[in-house]
Amino acid sequence: MKAENISHLLNIMARLRNPEGGCAWDLQQTFDSIAPYTIEEAYEVADAIEKKDMDGLKDELGDLLLQVVFHAQMAKEKGYFDFNDVVDAISDKMVRRHPHVFSGEEQRDAEAQSNAWETQKAQERAAKNQHQDTPLSALDDLTHGLPALMRAVKLQKRAARVGFDWPEISQVLDKLQEELGELSEEIVTRSQNGANEDRILDEFGDVLFVYANLARHLNIDPEAALRSTNWKFERRFRAIEQYLWSKGRRPEDCSLAELDQIWNTVKAEEHKA
Repeated sequence: MKAENISHLLNIMARLRNPEGGCAWDLQQTFDSIAPYTIEEAYEVADAIEKKDMDGLKDELGDLLLQVVFHAQMAKEKGYFDFNDVVDAISDKMVRRHPHVFSGEEQRDAEAQSNAWETQKAQERAAKNQHQDTPLSALDDLTHGLPALMRAVKLQKRAARVGFDWPEISQVLDKLQEELGELSEEIVTRSQNGANEDRILDEFGDVLFVYANLARHLNIDPEAALRSTNWKFERRFRAIEQYLWSKGRRPEDCSLAELDQIWNTVKAEEHKA
């Protein structure tokens, strides 16, 4: 990256936030109001990657970079830090967490580096905790802003590092069956005795948590798996709509059995491709 390129972007952001002649919308923004856009841009980056849209990825990475610049500008205005501090902090962290590259230590394979990374992060958390009155938890510093499935996996990974984990996938599957049974019991109770929505919500959450654990044991990203399935459902449902449109019909004109039959036809055609 040319230094003048990033300087140009920083100057654009500073001008947008300038009370004299800046943009009214940009001036109204705060860390809280911009945070949702930051999350949205990160997902749009992931979407471009999944679509293998490299032109789109270039644009989306630029949008994500703008979010960093926006937050850094607001922090600079309040005297917290500036963009250079952000760059210095991540540069120092990357060097610190890769001693096998920058400090002459023995080279590591990918798995060893992943373990070392987690160990380094645990040491950093412990150092931060030295001046606090509460005991250090293996779950410290896990942000609540993550998607729930992603955070579930991270919680489980942290717990597993201190031995709280099932060693066999079969045990996870047994737990899944147990949780599905408890959910079924609550559904039956509702049908017999009326509303027990809090219990159903609780048991359904337990089922999802075990599914996240199963994904972790299978080395699957549950968010990526569900995004893929969402895309598959959308593609197939659109194919149903297109087929019915060619016949002068709509989905709401059909029975569920007919829609299911068309769905199976679409699915079979995909498998042939």
